[in-house]
Amino acid sequence: MSRDNNSGRPKKPRSSTRNSSDESRASRSGNSGSKPFKKPFPKAGERNSESRGSSGTSYQDRMDKKFGKTEQTDFITNSSEEKKPFRKSAPSRGGSRPGAFDTRDKYERGSLKYGRRPGTDDKREDKNKSFVQKRRLTKIEKDVHKDTIRLNKYIANSGICSRREADELITQGLVEVNGKVVTEMGYQVQKSDKVIFDGQNITPEKPVYVLLNKPKGYISTTKDDKARKTVMDLVANASPYRVFPVGRLDRSTTGVILLTNDGHMTKKLTHPSFDAKKIYHVTLDKKLTNEDLKLIAEGIRLDEGVAEVDAISFIEGKPRNEVGIEIHIGWNRVIRRIFQRLGYEVEALDRVMFAGLTKKNIKRGHWRILSEQEVNNLKML
Repeated sequence: MSRDNNSGRPKKPRSSTRNSSDESRASRSGNSGSKPFKKPFPKAGERNSESRGSSGTSYQDRMDKKFGKTEQTDFITNSSEEKKPFRKSAPSRGGSRPGAFDTRDKYERGSLKYGRRPGTDDKREDKNKSFVQKRRLTKIEKDVHKDTIRLNKYIANSGICSRREADELITQGLVEVNGKVVTEMGYQVQKSDKVIFDGQNITPEKPVYVLLNKPKGYISTTKDDKARKTVMDLVANASPYRVFPVGRLDRSTTGVILLTNDGHMTKKLTHPSFDAKKIYHVTLDKKLTNEDLKLIAEGIRLDEGVAEVDAISFIEGKPRNEVGIEIHIGWNRVIRRIFQRLGYEVEALDRVMFAGLTKKNIKRGHWRILSEQEVNNLKML
């Protein structure tokens, strides 16, 4: 029998410690002499396994459930039919619940932060254009209701030059107000005053340029004795100033037409020497032959002389009774008379371009104000 190093007492065998501990527990609990516990205490290493079995789930299973351990499902690859474990990723913190946000939806449905949705770009663009036009009209109306105006702005509004250039003209003594030469900078002019520059009377109206897509059934005049509809009815709210059509279109002719109060620009665009190009889409009652197409390109003699055509051709993808024709002369009903001379009747005539201006993005019967760039292009012709 071995002895303890510290006390010198003999060590007890370890095999009998569990039995003696059971008897001592029974005596302390007052159950001495009674039956022992029905369920003995588990041995070392068995307590945790039995407690896990009694609750139905192990400690590791509870931890996996609490912190969302990945499940293992089976899948079959294309190369073999053997089932292999496939790890399904755990749900993200945001949650993979139905209807959760997916970043791909941002690009498929569009960014909804500012209420933008696919298909609304065109509506927003139209809204922006209308806003710009309203702002221009508001600026013009403010000038109309003013009683007085600076002399340099008065000259600039007449379309002669810019304000800076008008200041130079004033200092040079080239401007007269009510018969007196004015060289004072910032001089205020009333609308009833008579302003003369270079021997000509000028008006203070700011030039306005309105582009209209004329529908069928309207005539291109300011007034009509027969009370027929005119283009002025369509542009009644376009400008506080009175505008006039540049050139004319027949009552049955549709397409782009310009209206303005700029007399200098009107004279420039209507005079044949300035070569203002006009392109028409012509629809005939029958197919146009190649021989007649060449005759029109060479020129057809009418009452005024030879009607020269700048270009004529068939329209790609259209039947042979539809042609495009470019012309710069402004004779009355010139295109209809050209085809009538060769035995054709014009069923529909639409002007698609005038002096570089097209009816793009303008619905039939609608109008818009020209931009500054378009006005500058007209002045450069």
